[in-house]
Amino acid sequence: MNPLEIQQAKIYQGKNVILEEVDFTIKTGELVYLVGKTGSGKSSLLKTLYGELPFKEGRASVVGMDLSTLKKRQIPRLRRSLGIVFQDFQLLMDRSVYKNLFFVMRATGWKGRKKMQQKADELLEMVGMPTKGPKMPFQLSGGEQQRVAIARALINDPELILADEPTGNLDPQTSEEVMKIFFEILDKNTSVLFATHDYHIMENFPSRTIRCENRKILDLRPKGDFNPMATF
Repeated sequence: MNPLEIQQAKIYQGKNVILEEVDFTIKTGELVYLVGKTGSGKSSLLKTLYGELPFKEGRASVVGMDLSTLKKRQIPRLRRSLGIVFQDFQLLMDRSVYKNLFFVMRATGWKGRKKMQQKADELLEMVGMPTKGPKMPFQLSGGEQQRVAIARALINDPELILADEPTGNLDPQTSEEVMKIFFEILDKNTSVLFATHDYHIMENFPSRTIRCENRKILDLRPKGDFNPMATF
Protein backbone atom coordinates (compact mmCIF):
# COMPACT_ATOMS: atom_id res chain seq x y z
CA MET A 1 0.00 0.00 0.00
CA ASN A 2 1.20 3.51 -0.82
CA PRO A 3 1.80 5.82 2.18
CA LEU A 4 -0.62 8.40 0.77
CA GLU A 5 -3.61 7.87 -1.51
CA ILE A 6 -6.34 10.45 -1.92
CA GLN A 7 -9.18 10.20 -4.43
CA GLN A 8 -11.95 12.57 -5.49
CA ALA A 9 -11.66 14.43 -2.20
CA LYS A 10 -12.75 17.86 -1.08
CA ILE A 11 -10.67 19.74 1.47
CA TYR A 12 -12.62 21.95 3.84
CA GLN A 13 -11.80 24.70 6.28
CA GLY A 14 -14.90 24.98 8.39
CA LYS A 15 -17.82 24.98 5.96
CA ASN A 16 -15.77 26.35 3.08
CA VAL A 17 -14.41 24.12 0.33
CA ILE A 18 -10.73 25.01 -0.17
CA LEU A 19 -9.81 22.31 -2.70
CA GLU A 20 -11.95 19.93 -4.75
CA GLU A 21 -11.36 16.94 -7.00
CA VAL A 22 -8.16 16.21 -5.06
CA ASP A 23 -6.72 13.03 -6.54
CA PHE A 24 -3.09 11.95 -6.17
CA THR A 25 -0.87 9.21 -4.77
CA ILE A 26 2.59 9.30 -3.21
CA LYS A 27 4.60 6.11 -3.54
CA THR A 28 7.11 4.66 -1.11
CA GLY A 29 10.46 6.45 -1.31
CA GLU A 30 9.10 9.41 -3.30
CA LEU A 31 9.51 13.12 -2.55
CA VAL A 32 6.70 15.27 -3.94
CA TYR A 33 6.72 19.06 -3.85
CA LEU A 34 3.47 20.83 -2.94
CA VAL A 35 3.34 24.37 -4.32
CA GLY A 36 0.82 27.16 -4.81
CA LYS A 37 0.16 30.76 -3.94
CA THR A 38 -0.60 31.82 -0.38
CA GLY A 39 -4.21 30.90 0.35
CA SER A 40 -4.35 28.25 -2.37
CA GLY A 41 -4.95 25.39 0.07
CA LYS A 42 -1.51 23.90 0.77
CA SER A 43 -1.69 24.27 4.55
CA SER A 44 -5.32 23.12 4.66
CA LEU A 45 -4.37 19.98 2.75
CA LEU A 46 -1.47 19.21 5.10
CA LYS A 47 -3.60 19.87 8.19
CA THR A 48 -6.24 17.50 6.85
CA LEU A 49 -3.65 14.79 6.26
CA TYR A 50 -2.42 14.91 9.87
CA GLY A 51 -5.88 15.23 11.38
CA GLU A 52 -6.01 18.86 12.46
CA LEU A 53 -8.84 19.53 10.00
CA PRO A 54 -11.60 16.91 9.51
CA PHE A 55 -11.77 14.92 6.29
CA LYS A 56 -15.35 15.16 5.05
CA GLU A 57 -15.66 14.00 1.46
CA GLY A 58 -13.89 11.52 -0.84
CA ARG A 59 -11.42 8.75 -0.06
CA ALA A 60 -8.04 9.12 1.61
CA SER A 61 -5.56 6.69 3.12
CA VAL A 62 -2.58 8.05 5.08
CA VAL A 63 -0.02 5.46 6.28
CA GLY A 64 -2.75 2.84 6.05
CA MET A 65 -5.35 4.78 8.04
CA ASP A 66 -8.67 5.70 6.42
CA LEU A 67 -9.31 9.41 7.04
CA SER A 68 -13.01 9.09 6.24
CA THR A 69 -13.56 6.84 9.27
CA LEU A 70 -10.86 8.36 11.51
CA LYS A 71 -12.11 8.99 15.06
CA LYS A 72 -10.78 11.81 17.21
CA ARG A 73 -9.20 9.32 19.61
CA GLN A 74 -7.24 7.81 16.67
CA ILE A 75 -5.55 11.08 15.68
CA PRO A 76 -2.58 10.60 18.09
CA ARG A 77 -1.97 7.18 16.51
CA LEU A 78 -2.04 8.74 13.04
CA ARG A 79 0.48 11.38 14.07
CA ARG A 80 2.77 8.78 15.66
CA SER A 81 2.89 7.08 12.26
CA LEU A 82 3.84 10.32 10.50
CA GLY A 83 6.77 12.69 10.68
CA ILE A 84 5.84 16.38 10.66
CA VAL A 85 8.38 19.16 10.05
CA PHE A 86 7.41 22.82 10.34
CA GLN A 87 9.01 26.04 9.08
CA ASP A 88 9.49 27.41 12.60
CA PHE A 89 11.09 24.21 14.00
CA GLN A 90 8.79 24.11 17.10
CA LEU A 91 11.51 22.85 19.43
CA LEU A 92 11.13 23.08 23.19
CA MET A 93 13.52 25.90 24.03
CA ASP A 94 13.86 25.10 27.73
CA ARG A 95 15.56 21.73 27.25
CA SER A 96 18.49 20.24 25.37
CA VAL A 97 18.44 18.60 21.96
CA TYR A 98 18.52 15.18 23.62
CA LYS A 99 15.62 16.09 25.90
CA ASN A 100 13.61 17.36 22.93
CA LEU A 101 13.97 13.94 21.34
CA PHE A 102 13.32 12.07 24.60
CA PHE A 103 10.15 14.09 25.15
CA VAL A 104 8.68 12.87 21.85
CA MET A 105 9.86 9.32 22.50
CA ARG A 106 8.12 9.18 25.86
CA ALA A 107 4.97 10.75 24.40
CA THR A 108 4.84 8.05 21.73
CA GLY A 109 5.38 5.09 24.04
CA TRP A 110 9.16 4.60 24.14
CA LYS A 111 10.63 3.08 27.29
CA GLY A 112 14.15 2.34 28.44
CA ARG A 113 16.76 5.06 28.75
CA LYS A 114 19.47 3.07 26.96
CA LYS A 115 17.25 2.34 23.98
CA MET A 116 16.15 5.98 23.76
CA GLN A 117 19.73 7.25 23.99
CA GLN A 118 20.84 4.87 21.26
CA LYS A 119 18.04 6.01 18.94
CA ALA A 120 18.73 9.70 19.64
CA ASP A 121 22.43 9.27 18.84
CA GLU A 122 21.57 7.37 15.66
CA LEU A 123 19.21 10.13 14.50
CA LEU A 124 21.61 12.97 15.29
CA GLU A 125 24.35 11.14 13.37
CA MET A 126 21.97 10.77 10.43
CA VAL A 127 21.28 14.53 10.26
CA GLY A 128 24.93 15.49 10.72
CA MET A 129 24.65 16.60 14.36
CA PRO A 130 26.49 13.86 16.29
CA THR A 131 27.90 16.17 18.98
CA LYS A 132 24.93 18.49 19.50
CA GLY A 133 22.78 16.38 21.82
CA PRO A 134 23.67 18.28 25.02
CA LYS A 135 23.21 21.72 23.38
CA MET A 136 20.21 23.95 24.00
CA PRO A 137 18.22 24.98 20.90
CA PHE A 138 19.16 28.67 21.35
CA GLN A 139 22.82 27.64 21.01
CA LEU A 140 22.15 26.29 17.51
CA SER A 141 21.82 28.02 14.16
CA GLY A 142 18.53 27.92 12.28
CA GLY A 143 19.81 25.17 10.02
CA GLU A 144 20.93 23.11 13.02
CA GLN A 145 17.54 23.57 14.68
CA GLN A 146 15.82 22.34 11.53
CA ARG A 147 18.09 19.29 11.47
CA VAL A 148 16.97 18.52 15.02
CA ALA A 149 13.35 18.93 13.89
CA ILE A 150 13.97 16.42 11.10
CA ALA A 151 15.59 14.00 13.57
CA ARG A 152 12.52 14.38 15.80
CA ALA A 153 10.23 13.61 12.85
CA LEU A 154 12.15 10.37 12.19
CA ILE A 155 11.91 8.97 15.71
CA ASN A 156 9.23 6.39 14.92
CA ASP A 157 10.55 5.49 11.44
CA PRO A 158 7.55 7.03 9.65
CA GLU A 159 6.42 5.91 6.22
CA LEU A 160 5.54 9.51 5.37
CA ILE A 161 6.88 12.93 6.36
CA LEU A 162 4.75 16.04 5.91
CA ALA A 163 7.08 19.04 5.61
CA ASP A 164 5.49 22.50 5.73
CA GLU A 165 7.94 25.09 4.31
CA PRO A 166 10.91 23.50 6.15
CA THR A 167 13.48 25.68 4.38
CA GLY A 168 11.44 28.89 4.61
CA ASN A 169 13.58 30.43 7.37
CA LEU A 170 16.94 29.21 6.08
CA ASP A 171 19.60 30.75 3.85
CA PRO A 172 20.21 29.10 0.43
CA GLN A 173 23.31 27.12 1.44
CA THR A 174 21.68 25.77 4.59
CA SER A 175 18.52 24.96 2.62
CA GLU A 176 20.56 22.81 0.26
CA GLU A 177 22.18 20.97 3.17
CA VAL A 178 18.75 20.28 4.66
CA MET A 179 17.41 19.10 1.28
CA LYS A 180 20.23 16.57 1.01
CA ILE A 181 19.01 15.08 4.30
CA PHE A 182 15.46 14.81 2.97
CA PHE A 183 16.67 13.00 -0.15
CA GLU A 184 18.80 10.64 1.95
CA ILE A 185 15.68 9.82 3.96
CA LEU A 186 14.04 8.46 0.80
CA ASP A 187 16.55 5.60 0.77
CA LYS A 188 15.02 4.41 4.04
CA ASN A 189 11.64 3.83 2.33
CA THR A 190 10.22 7.02 3.78
CA SER A 191 8.19 9.31 1.51
CA VAL A 192 7.98 13.10 1.78
CA LEU A 193 5.27 15.62 0.88
CA PHE A 194 7.19 18.90 0.85
CA ALA A 195 5.29 22.21 0.77
CA THR A 196 7.51 25.03 -0.45
CA HIS A 197 7.83 28.42 -2.13
CA ASP A 198 11.57 27.93 -2.65
CA TYR A 199 12.01 27.59 -6.42
CA HIS A 200 15.81 27.44 -6.08
CA ILE A 201 15.44 24.24 -4.10
CA MET A 202 13.09 22.80 -6.71
CA GLU A 203 15.52 23.71 -9.48
CA ASN A 204 18.51 22.14 -7.70
CA PHE A 205 16.59 19.08 -6.47
CA PRO A 206 13.95 18.44 -9.18
CA SER A 207 11.17 16.04 -8.33
CA ARG A 208 7.52 15.47 -9.03
CA THR A 209 5.41 18.49 -8.14
CA ILE A 210 1.73 19.02 -7.36
CA ARG A 211 0.28 22.51 -7.49
CA CYS A 212 -2.75 23.99 -5.75
CA GLU A 213 -4.46 26.34 -8.18
CA ASN A 214 -8.06 27.51 -8.63
CA ARG A 215 -9.25 25.05 -5.95
CA LYS A 216 -7.75 22.14 -7.90
CA ILE A 217 -4.63 19.97 -7.71
CA LEU A 218 -2.41 19.80 -10.79
CA ASP A 219 0.14 16.98 -10.96
CA LEU A 220 3.39 18.02 -12.68
CA ARG A 221 6.46 15.97 -13.56
CA PRO A 222 10.07 17.17 -13.86
CA LYS A 223 11.27 17.25 -17.46
CA GLY A 224 14.39 18.40 -19.22
CA ASP A 225 12.88 21.87 -19.55
CA PHE A 226 11.43 21.87 -16.04
CA ASN A 227 10.84 25.44 -14.90
CA PRO A 228 9.87 25.65 -11.21
CA MET A 229 8.98 29.33 -11.62
CA ALA A 230 5.99 28.22 -13.68
CA THR A 231 4.49 26.74 -10.53
CA PHE A 232 4.07 30.11 -8.79
